[in-house]
Amino acid sequence: MRLFSFLLLFSLCAVGLAGAQSGQGSVSQQIQAHERQAHELLSQKKPELAAKEFAAVVALDPNNIDAQANMGVLLFFQKDYLQAEPHLRKAVEQQPELTKIRALLGMAERNLGQADLARVDLQAVVGQLKEPGVRLEAGLELIELYTATQDLPKAAAVVETLRQGAPDDPRILYAAYRIYSDLAGESMLDLSVAAPESGQMHQAMAHELNRERDNPGTIANLRKALAIDPHLPGIHYELAEALRISPDLKLRAEAEQQYKLAVAANPRDEKSITRLGDLAVEKDNFDAAVTYYKQALALAPGEADATLGLAHVYIEKDQSASALPLLEPLVASDPTNVLAHYRLSTAYRKLKRLDDAKRELDAYQKYKGIKDKMRSIYKEMRLDTPQDEPDK
Repeated sequence: MRLFSFLLLFSLCAVGLAGAQSGQGSVSQQIQAHERQAHELLSQKKPELAAKEFAAVVALDPNNIDAQANMGVLLFFQKDYLQAEPHLRKAVEQQPELTKIRALLGMAERNLGQADLARVDLQAVVGQLKEPGVRLEAGLELIELYTATQDLPKAAAVVETLRQGAPDDPRILYAAYRIYSDLAGESMLDLSVAAPESGQMHQAMAHELNRERDNPGTIANLRKALAIDPHLPGIHYELAEALRISPDLKLRAEAEQQYKLAVAANPRDEKSITRLGDLAVEKDNFDAAVTYYKQALALAPGEADATLGLAHVYIEKDQSASALPLLEPLVASDPTNVLAHYRLSTAYRKLKRLDDAKRELDAYQKYKGIKDKMRSIYKEMRLDTPQDEPDK
C-alpha cells in the first residue's frame, strides 16, 4: 500500500522530536501511552485508529510535534485539507527543517486556494527533498503555481530540478514540453514587438518554418537575416544546414561555402567542420574527410557526428579495427544511437566477429523501430524532429 508507506514515512520523520516529555505526572504518562499506541496502530496499518490516539495527544499537549505532524498527514491523505493545514503548520512552525511536512503543508494550502502561502512553502523545500516521490509531487504542484502566474523561468528551473531525479517521468517531460513551448512563444512575441525587422527575427522565423518542414521559407528567412547582419552567431551554419537538405542541386552546392564561412567566422565551430568532413566523404575524398573529422574531435572530443564520420571512413577503407575504439564508447554512452549500432555491426562483420555483429544489428533494428514510431507520432502532432543522417 503506497499510501500507507507514505504515512509511515512522515510519521517516522517526526517521532521522538517532541516527545519524550520530561516529568513524572499523569499527563506526561498519558501522552507517552497515546504516542506508543498511535505508532503501534500505524505499524498495524490502522490509520483511523491511530488518528484518534494522535488527537488525544494534541488535546493534552498542543505543542507535541509528532502528534501534530501525524494528524496533519492523516487528514491530508483523507483530502481534509482544511483540518490538516493547522496541524501541519503547527509542526513546521516548531521544527522548520521538517521539509516533507512543509511540502505537505504547501500542497494543502494550494488545495485551499492559498496560492501565495503554498508557493512560499513549496519553493523553500523542493530542492531539499530527498524522497523522490515527495519531491516529484511537491515540484509538480509548484510548477502549476508558477505557470498560473506566468512565472515561466522559475517553472523551468523546477523542471530541471525534477529531471535530475526522474529524467524519464512522463509528467516531468510533459511539464518541460509545455513550459519550454510557452517560453519560446513568449520570446517570439517579445522579439516581434522589440525588433520586427532584425536579423534575429528572421532567424526565429526560419526556425519556426523549419519546424513546419518549409525548407524554401527557412532558406529565404536565413538569407534575409544574413543580409541584415552578417555577423549573427551561427547564421552561416544554419543556412548551410538548410541548403544541404534542399532537393535543388544548385542550392545544395552552396552548402559547402556556407560551412567554410562558418568556420572562418568561428574556427572552433566543430559542427561545421564535421559537415565539411561529411561533404568530403560524399566526394569520396576520404583523406580530406579524416582531416576534418580529426580536427572536429580535437575541438570536441567524443562529438557524436564526427566520431560516426571518422568510423565510417575507417570502415570504408577496410580499417574496421580502427573504428571499434570510436564506436564502442559511443554506443556505451548513448545506446539509442541508431547509426552507431549499424556501423558497429558493419565493423564487427568485416572483422568476422559475427555474434557481436548480430547483437549490434538487433540493437539497430530495435532502436530504429522506436525512432520510426516516434517520427510518426511527431508527424501527427506536427512537432519538429531532427534532420538525421538517413538510416541504412
